Amino acid sequence: MLDASPRCPPIGDEALCAADVARGVIRMLARHDLAAMTEVALDGGRRADIMAIDARGQIVIVEIKVSRADLLGDGKWFDYLDHCDRFFWAVPAGFDHGPLHGEAFLPERSGVIVADRYDAAILREAATHPLSAAGRKKCTLAFARRAARRASGLADPELGFLLQAS
Repeated sequence: MLDASPRCPPIGDEALCAADVARGVIRMLARHDLAAMTEVALDGGRRADIMAIDARGQIVIVEIKVSRADLLGDGKWFDYLDHCDRFFWAVPAGFDHGPLHGEAFLPERSGVIVADRYDAAILREAATHPLSAAGRKKCTLAFARRAARRASGLADPELGFLLQAS
């Protein structure tokens, strides 16, 4: 998960880690009435940094990038488009998001979010590409079951070994 870890710089440091960006993005999503989870496994072996669902059942995936090398070297993100209605990139404040406006990052499809530890702002809204009814049902059920397993694990930490696959 994108939990705070020793890799995260201290609070006074300018650089942010993925957990910091995730925190700000999740706060912003919550203000817009989207329920979000980090590190969501998808069919095909991919894992979305953040997946969220709104009150109408639309699914949003947010891919976090905190380094230019990671951004430019990421070719797997195209696989996420089959699992969401809207797709966003999230980067820390001060990050050069210029490459995200290039054709390789599908600016007509993907949105851009800038975040810090406390909040986030959408710089470019993501276009909506509705999932098929069957795809939406599959993603929504997987999201709900994963959330329930995680909640059960919090209520009973001894369930952890059973929840490894979530």
